[in-house]
Parts: sequence; structure tokens; C-alpha cells
Amino acid sequence: MSQPFQRAQYLLSAHTVRQLPAETDGGREVAFAGRSNAGKSSALNAICQQNALARVSKTPGRTQQLVFFELPPHADLYLVDLPGYGYAKVPKEMQEHWQAFIAQYFESRRALAGLVVVMDIRHPLREYDLQMLGYAVRRGLPAHALLTKADKLSRGAAGNTLQAVRKQLAAEFGDSVTAQVFSGESKQGVDEARAVIARWLGLGAPTASGA
Repeated sequence: MSQPFQRAQYLLSAHTVRQLPAETDGGREVAFAGRSNAGKSSALNAICQQNALARVSKTPGRTQQLVFFELPPHADLYLVDLPGYGYAKVPKEMQEHWQAFIAQYFESRRALAGLVVVMDIRHPLREYDLQMLGYAVRRGLPAHALLTKADKLSRGAAGNTLQAVRKQLAAEFGDSVTAQVFSGESKQGVDEARAVIARWLGLGAPTASGA
């Protein structure tokens, strides 16, 4: 099949529920969440084999809307970049708006097919990470923990962290959440992550990177 992720392109940014794309009967979308500077934009770029699809910023909390990327030729399949959470340097009122908006998005968005939570493998499963995973599990949605920046650790240390994360996820959420190691820098785990997302979107198995 053709590689829809390579064709991903910016569609719109939504700051309120009214600005979200209209939902269709066959529409599906996968949301990406993560702490500020966890590597979410880099992960999106690596999965889509593009250098600047999602803007990588050294300023935490730069993404302040839900950013939708469409996957041509599928007019109703999207990847959604959620605002970075954690220590974003924005007014308290703005943070409260984001939290209410995202909660409403998770509760009401029928097209939402799965959630990827991006977390730095050196600092996994912080409070907000668990909160986001909880949103998905309560909705009955599949969730996938992407342990990014795996190139910063040895293979053995990364493997040990992955096993510890999987054990905690099983204790918290049963089998509702899966996890893997990932590196946008070395491209480790990119094909695995892409396959998970493609399955949620109802796409066939995507071709390998560079194919």
C-alpha cells in the first residue's frame, strides 16, 4: 500500500471544540500527548518521515492548540498533536482552559481511535502521563506509551526501563496500555509505533521506513 504517513500535512489548529474538524461516519484520529520537551514533535516527524511536520521547539509548552494533520488521500484520518503539559510557561487561566478543552475532547470525540503518550525514557510515567492514560482507559480506547530518547541510554538500561514501565502499566491499567522504546534520533522503534497507529486508523500494514 502507499505510505499515508509520508503524505501527512497540516490541516488546522483548534483552540475550542467548535473549531475541531467535522466528524464523519468513517473518520478516525490518533492523538499524541506528552510532557513539554518529552520529544512529541520529534516522534511525530520520525513516524511521518518528515523533518518539519510538527515544529520542534526548545521552549516548553509551545503547542497551545490541538493541531490536526491529515493523511491524504484519506480525508477523514488524522494525527492530532495535543498541547504539551507539565511546566508550560503560560498563565494559569490558559492551563485551565487546555485541561477543560482536552477533557471535553476525550469525552465527546467519537472519531478518537487511540492515544499515544510520549514520555522521556529517563523520566517515565509522571503524574500527567498517568492522567492522560487514564482518560483513554476510561473511554475504552487503546493507549500506547512511547518511551522516547532511547538513544540516551544503553540498550540494557532501555530494556530494563521498558520492563519496569510495562509492569507498572499492567498494575494500573491491566492490558489496556502497551509500551515500547523509541528514538526519533536513531529511528529505533519507528516502524513498531507506525504499525500500532496504522492499526488504530484502520490502515493496512505500513511499509518500512525508506521503503
